[in-house]
Amino acid sequence: MNEPSPPPEAVGKPAPERHQGHGLAYTVIAVFLLALVFGAWGLWKVFAPAPGDASAQLEEQRERIAALEQNVANLTRSDQISRNANTALQGTLAERDEEIAGLRADVAFYERFVGATGQRRGLTVHALSLKPQDAQAWHFVATLTQNLNRGAINQGRATLSVEGTRDGRMQQLDWSSLRQQPDAPGVDYSFKYFQRVEGDVLLPPGFKPVRVIVRLQPKGGTAVERSFTWADATGAQAPGQQ
Repeated sequence: MNEPSPPPEAVGKPAPERHQGHGLAYTVIAVFLLALVFGAWGLWKVFAPAPGDASAQLEEQRERIAALEQNVANLTRSDQISRNANTALQGTLAERDEEIAGLRADVAFYERFVGATGQRRGLTVHALSLKPQDAQAWHFVATLTQNLNRGAINQGRATLSVEGTRDGRMQQLDWSSLRQQPDAPGVDYSFKYFQRVEGDVLLPPGFKPVRVIVRLQPKGGTAVERSFTWADATGAQAPGQQ
């Protein structure tokens, strides 16, 4: 005997439940992915700089770099100026120290010279100094002294002559040659105890000086001469000598 068939409405009932489960899962996944997309987009909008902000930031960095570079350049120039000023100051101080030492030595000498115990001497050239101005020009300073006739005024003129070699031959240059002026007048002097007279002389090219002679011609008296080696007068080796 045949069994009765199930009612038509009972066939396929579980299928709708399975389809509904899959649809719900797909919906959840779609919502999750959409949330991820919107979340990523939101993060990018928050943290990514806007085009206008990036340009402004770049320009600000450039201005800051330029300011720092200018500051470094200013500090470098200031440091160089300070170094130059310090070098110049040190040179000036050294020159002043040398000048003070020379003046103290002069004062000590003159104190002995005019003192009661000083040795009596007539008109003479106490010292001679020559300093180069260029290759041929020299500036001289001669110190003249006398303490034999106290209170008497010594007046006259001082001249120089230089002995040396030129083209292997001995030669003496007189005052007019050294001054490059015919009948050049000497340097006037007038003093009681001491005086410094100075002037300039010019040596010809190729001339090698060896000795300097200072001549004093007082008014109404006998001329006085004193010689100095070129090395002693210049404090250095004569030009052209080895």
